[in-house]
Amino acid sequence: MKRRDFLIKGSILTTGSALVSSLPNYAADIIKPGEAPGSNNLYRIFQNPATSFRPFVRWWWNGDKVEKAELSRELRLLKEAGIGGVEINPIKFPARTDDLGKPSLRWLSDEWMDALQHAFAEAKSLGLTCDLIVGSGWPFGAEYLEGEERAQIILIGTKKLEGAMDYEASVFDLLKEADPAVSSPYARRKIDILSVKLVPDPLNNLDEAKDLSEQVKTGYITATIPKGKYVLYTLVKIHGFLEVINGAPGANGPVLNHYNKAAVTKYLNHMSDGIQKKTGPLSKHIRALFTDSMELEGANWTADMEAEFKKRRGYDLMPYLPFTQFKVGSMGNVFDYSYGAALGDEMKNTIQRVRYDFELTKTELLQERFIDTFTKWCKDNDVKSRAQAYGRGYFPLEGSFDMDIPECETWIKAGIGKEMSEADPRVGRGYTMINKYVSSAAHLKGKKLISCEELTNTDVVFNETMELMKITGDLSTISGVTHPVFHGFNYSPPEAPFPGWIRYGCYFNERNTIWPYFKHFNDYKARISALLQQADMFADIAVLPPVADMWSIYGAQNEPFPSFAYPNHLPLVWEAMHQNGNACDYISETVIRDGEMKNGHLNYGPRKYHTIFLVQVESMEPATAQKLLSFVENGGRIFCVDAYPDKSLGLTNYQQRDKEVKAAVEKMKALPDRFILLNKPENEFIQWYKDVQTKYNITPYVSISKPDKFVTQVRYQAKGTEILHFINSSMDDAHKIEITPSNEIVKGKQAWRWDAENGERYKLENSNPISLDLGPADSVLIVFDNNKKGNNYKPKPATLNNASAFANSWAVEFQHINGSNKKTEMNVLKDLKELPDFVSFSGTAIYRASLHVADKSNVDCLNLGKVHGISELIVNGKSLGIQWYGRRIYRLKDAIQNGNNTIEIKVITSMGNYMKSLKDNPVAQYWTNEKRKDQPIQSMGLIGPVTLA
Repeated sequence: MKRRDFLIKGSILTTGSALVSSLPNYAADIIKPGEAPGSNNLYRIFQNPATSFRPFVRWWWNGDKVEKAELSRELRLLKEAGIGGVEINPIKFPARTDDLGKPSLRWLSDEWMDALQHAFAEAKSLGLTCDLIVGSGWPFGAEYLEGEERAQIILIGTKKLEGAMDYEASVFDLLKEADPAVSSPYARRKIDILSVKLVPDPLNNLDEAKDLSEQVKTGYITATIPKGKYVLYTLVKIHGFLEVINGAPGANGPVLNHYNKAAVTKYLNHMSDGIQKKTGPLSKHIRALFTDSMELEGANWTADMEAEFKKRRGYDLMPYLPFTQFKVGSMGNVFDYSYGAALGDEMKNTIQRVRYDFELTKTELLQERFIDTFTKWCKDNDVKSRAQAYGRGYFPLEGSFDMDIPECETWIKAGIGKEMSEADPRVGRGYTMINKYVSSAAHLKGKKLISCEELTNTDVVFNETMELMKITGDLSTISGVTHPVFHGFNYSPPEAPFPGWIRYGCYFNERNTIWPYFKHFNDYKARISALLQQADMFADIAVLPPVADMWSIYGAQNEPFPSFAYPNHLPLVWEAMHQNGNACDYISETVIRDGEMKNGHLNYGPRKYHTIFLVQVESMEPATAQKLLSFVENGGRIFCVDAYPDKSLGLTNYQQRDKEVKAAVEKMKALPDRFILLNKPENEFIQWYKDVQTKYNITPYVSISKPDKFVTQVRYQAKGTEILHFINSSMDDAHKIEITPSNEIVKGKQAWRWDAENGERYKLENSNPISLDLGPADSVLIVFDNNKKGNNYKPKPATLNNASAFANSWAVEFQHINGSNKKTEMNVLKDLKELPDFVSFSGTAIYRASLHVADKSNVDCLNLGKVHGISELIVNGKSLGIQWYGRRIYRLKDAIQNGNNTIEIKVITSMGNYMKSLKDNPVAQYWTNEKRKDQPIQSMGLIGPVTLA
């Protein structure tokens, strides 16, 4: 038995059954065998979510300058705020920040592991879950890595020349041209020239290339350039080219070579063995080991890449390799697709096929040598694998297949709630392009826990209102997420100068004005997660993105932020389906080939689809085309958006393989009612898809009277229970719609409205149709089950009939977070950003007025109108509750009385405007005033009009 196996297994044996009981009870409130999810058991789980369903936070241990007492304090703080767990994430100490002279604990040192063990114990005592990130920063690596253990990259430098002329260049200049502008270059990187070739521009075949590589050893390249245009290609390998971005002490240094299985295994075991010597089995302390997105900045090489390519693809890569590459920079992103020589048509076809083969080979190696190694390591250590299995070089769908907890990411940013652009589908969406891949992968593998790095924030720090958080979180849920890990919570001792230690993320900190109210949002998110993790998201339509075409033409992109989307309209297709009452999953060629075509459906695992949309798919494997033919012949239907597939992938024997694809496609064309070409619209994708629905009888499971870009939905199913979740992602506009669920949803069931804010449920009088009045930032859960008893739903009025203006004068008190206090009178309510004396305010604004009521039976509600911030209404000293998004309509209940009444409206504002005003605070200025983080002045306060009815 190996020593490391002995250490782990010996510890497991000594702890015995205590190992299982030592962790928080993740499954304490899930449906148990024999229980019916559609009964009150499901509602019980929703009403009082277990801690494991509550949002987690990424807990940055800034610079690993951590102390036990502060670790305990912060965990208690998070528990009180409604957080259910932490992802322990050591990271580099932020710049511009006073560290108070506190020392860093070196990663994996005895002192660091002692602090880690303390955090584990404290979390356990509070019932909180811990996850632990692999390494520190991204992509992970370490100072001790050597030789082939370090990340490598192959890239090109070019010089465009025009003859006739005699040309000379130093090797130094050629290397300088090729050296990439990566975000975090490793100082000890080693650069080698692999080849130098002179080619005509345009290049029509490889025979035209003149190899000048033998001259490299002289230090200079000389050539006589004939008349015409030429390009000099330098193919370069950089060994150890990248340093860990924001690595904590001990976990910085060169990035790991993820294509080297031995190096990956050694690195992972070094971490787990080191920790478990101190703590015993990790399974006693953590739920999962976590890998962040693989932002490898273009790493694409390892010692046996050339040999593996030839073994897998059947030909020599090296003659073609320089011409498959583009000019890359930060994050490995291409910034010049025209770099190098133009290619003749046949040469272009050849190079695109080789480029695909290279991308495929890299991705296979990453799957086999990193993903498979990581998941096995987690299994061997009896913990879950949690990973953002994307970046550059993953299969975007299959990368998440084997992860116990697949994870995606959703960002909070300017524009959310204000627009939903079709020209740029990134604008207005919180979810990133990868979310649909990750959630679809989970659905295909029958997984219900779909994690998300949520509320990732670098653009609106200090301006993240709870209303903006809710819209962003709701969009995340629509993309398939069932559990958020908020980004994030900074380790920051209370004595740190204001605003504390901030590495990244939303300002989740007790110094934030919203902190006392943060639990309201966490309760809402917990109930959504608890419910959806008991059910399966429904989808009976599949979408095949053109991943292979993208790889061939442009190379693999950096997900979730590719240089560009291919095609740009891909997310608009799936969005339009959901906005029109259908739902879909992304699939891949592998899913098609491995699926079963039966009774007009593609069956894969627990999923089955009656319709497949191929979105601008022009290339595929012949076996995929044959399987699609079988699908159509068995009664399935395929819509080809903008193109029919007409060629195969890769270089080997491509002429014959092209013929096979074309033959299968021609046979499908002979079934025109089931193999249909659609032209994408220039805009109005919602109407386009609605027309497709109508023309081709694609039946929605819920008909929506007025489809809108801000209103969308998902459907979940548990045994005996149907769930529809609708959201309105507009921050300003309400949407009144009528929905008509299909008979399979409503038959024999009662419709309920479940309130995720407070855990209550209310019976709806009508199951079909149902009228929904979605206010700004609103969401609604409609649940259909067999329960018949309960209170009827009584909606708040959306607008107040016969409303009257409330007050002519307000006494306003401004309680600033800096401790100052000011008072003023307002005859007209105004946005605080328009008032010079208060534009930089942050804190609680208290608006006071008196109200005379002759007959309280005639008074029902108070509408605050537009509010920028969190609101609380207090009538005659009695609080009528907190409202933190959308409409601010309060039922006055028994608080109002005949005669005079005191009205107090508290509005808790955001912090951004104040932070912009702190010119001597470098942290505040960095996040609000500098470069791309120069945020506009935000609206704040009670705008009104305040009306009574």
